[in-house]
Parts: sequence; structure tokens; C-alpha cells
Amino acid sequence: MDQSAAPASAHRPVQLSGRLAVGGLLLAGLAWAVRGVWEIRLAMAGEPAAGPPDQGNGVHRPLNSLENSYHLVTSVGGALTLLCAALFLSWLLKLRENARALSGDTPKYLGIWVFLGWIVPVVNLWFPRGIVVDAFRSSAPGRRLPASVNVWWGLWLIGLLTGVGIVYRDSTDQIIARAYTEGWPLQLCDALVVAAACAGAFAVRAVTAAQVERLRAARPTGTRVAEVL
Repeated sequence: MDQSAAPASAHRPVQLSGRLAVGGLLLAGLAWAVRGVWEIRLAMAGEPAAGPPDQGNGVHRPLNSLENSYHLVTSVGGALTLLCAALFLSWLLKLRENARALSGDTPKYLGIWVFLGWIVPVVNLWFPRGIVVDAFRSSAPGRRLPASVNVWWGLWLIGLLTGVGIVYRDSTDQIIARAYTEGWPLQLCDALVVAAACAGAFAVRAVTAAQVERLRAARPTGTRVAEVL
């Protein structure tokens, strides 16, 4: 069943949502770049004579000014990451709904997986990418999947499987201690997160553009759909 000529009111405002998702990804990438700069500063300053902030057995020494500022940087970065996640999921929901309206087919993945697909073990290795790919192919049948989608997902998986980047398992004080003693792995992880965010921005832009092109081609002659794009 082809519903490519579905009324404009059936389509969700994916273009604006895509722009917001791109902005969120770039802000998150910037936040992690700043985090990397602070970790370089910690490495250059060297560990204080008093030792790491977390001294074990529940004992924490007072933080110096650089360590306090790193806590602030990570807190801001965490807030921007949450904002990025909200904007990305909003875009993905709209993309999925528009793809269903355009193709008339039932999406391959249930709507709940738009959220749970990121956190349920094992399926989180491919469900989120699969949702994006399914929506793209329903929106632009016959077109080649943008390479940025695979680059973004590959970089995301590196972070997921190695426990680096935005999925750090260590506390902030533990990361400070690592910055003093093993700075380069942290900086490499930060670079991967920044690269994943940038690739994600390109992926969102490319997938959104393909769907918007199809929506504009499918609109009835003489109608205006700018408001829903």
C-alpha cells in the first residue's frame, strides 16, 4: 500500500527536528572536546602530593581549583548530552512516523524500541541503527544508505563495547585520577566521542534531507507543506 501522497497534515515536522538534533549532537561533541582539554590540563599539572581525590575507603581529599572546574565541565557536558539525547529521539520518532506515512508499511521495529533499543543489552548493538536504516529505506527506496550512518554507528559501538566516552563507568574523581596517570587513553576516548557526534550530525542531516525530498515530491500540486517540514 503506497501512501506517498498522504496529506501534509499526516507528516511530522522532521526538518526542524533534524536541525535541532544536529545542533544537539554538535553541542555534545563540543562539550566532550572541552572535557578533553581539561583532562590535558590535569595531565600537564600532574597529580598533587596529597594523591588522587578518591583515596579509597570512602575518603576524599579537598579538590583543588582545577579539579573543581573539571567537575563543572563534566556536569555541563552531562546536561548537554541529555539534551542531545532528547532532541535525537524526538527526531527519530518523527522520521519513523513520516517513513510509515510515505511507504504505507509497518515499521520493522516497534515504537518502544526507539527508546529501549539504546539500553537493552545485546539488541542495543544494532536496533538503533536498524531503526534509522529502516526509516531511510522506507523514505527513499532504492537510494544508497549515507556512509555517515555506518561511521556514526561504528564509533558509537566502540564507546559502548569498551566503556569509554559517554558511557564512562568511573566516577568523576576516578577519572581525574586516571587523567593524572594515564591521560592519553582518556583523550583518545574523548576524540572518539567527538568524532561520533560529528558523524551523527552528518547522518541526521543526510537522512533528514532524503526524507524531506521525498515529502516535497509527494505533496499534491499547489499545496504548501513548508510548515510540516
